[in-house]
Amino acid sequence: MNQFSLGYLAAALGAGLAVIGAGFGIGRLAAAAMEGTARQPSSAGDIRTSMIIAAALIEGVTLFAEVVCIILAVK
Repeated sequence: MNQFSLGYLAAALGAGLAVIGAGFGIGRLAAAAMEGTARQPSSAGDIRTSMIIAAALIEGVTLFAEVVCIILAVK
């Protein structure tokens, strides 16, 4: 086992953790939005808009983490 294989392993673990974290984050976000909509149906549009913006930010950070992991694996 050489230094490159350990780099690939670290990059794969980092990308996997980023995706798992994003999945949990978006899941909690959706659950909170659904609960908020159930409690206050009249503000469903505002809650949905806020949820979509927050989900996009989470996905952006996840994509950045994956790109960093890929760059570190190739380097």
